[in-house]
Amino acid sequence: MKGPNKTARGVALGLGYAFLYVPILSLMVFSFNDSAMVTTWSGFSLRWYGQLMQDDALLSAAWLSFRIAVLTATAAAVLGTWAGYVLARMRRFRGLTLYVGMLSAPLVIPEVVLGISLLLMFVELRGALGFPAENGMFTIWIGHVTLCMAFVSVVIQSRVRDLDRSLEEAALDLGATPARVFFSITLPLIAPAVVSGWLLAFTLSLDDVVIASFLSGPGSTTLPMEVFSRVRLGLKPEVNALATLFILAVGTCVIVANRMQWRKEARK
Repeated sequence: MKGPNKTARGVALGLGYAFLYVPILSLMVFSFNDSAMVTTWSGFSLRWYGQLMQDDALLSAAWLSFRIAVLTATAAAVLGTWAGYVLARMRRFRGLTLYVGMLSAPLVIPEVVLGISLLLMFVELRGALGFPAENGMFTIWIGHVTLCMAFVSVVIQSRVRDLDRSLEEAALDLGATPARVFFSITLPLIAPAVVSGWLLAFTLSLDDVVIASFLSGPGSTTLPMEVFSRVRLGLKPEVNALATLFILAVGTCVIVANRMQWRKEARK
């Protein structure tokens, strides 16, 4: 019975991977297609990569999305680490329920509602303080940080709860300050979780279209917004070429990060 069961599990696993990755592979393959029809193969060509380099609107949107994603991931990693550590280590305090509710709200609130609420907040701030002067990169960044830090805090909280508290307690007994314990002991131990949270926040920010649609302004069109507007008029091979470059870049970063983590674990 073990043979058929093993075969069935292998077939199911293969079908699952095919469902997930065949569309991505087909997109990458057709980015090298000579035809303007994105579903008809007519020969190998790099013409769409050349045209992509001349598409200023698409490149500008991609560069804006990349900058916002990096800034969002960095801010979300810092704030999410702090929030997750507080939830995992701090005892019950006054306002804990409100704190947890506010931190968890972006996880359950639809992005449409979150985008509208942030837009109304910026409108009121602009009327009262004159800041921000207009919607753009800054407002999109604030919206993405609000969303992403909640996800990072969940990752960090679960990792901190699994740590051996005796290491921190021993350092405190030896005279280390709480800040020294955190930066010298706790932070190195949760570093893989922080990196994972950073990558998660980067992906969420780079992929977001709903919040960015509400908080963007003139000259601040992100890549998902640009692609979404073009898809309504028909797919173009330049989008396949740009998506292939992003997939290769992100895949390379993930592979390098995994190899570094494996080597670190092997040394231990």
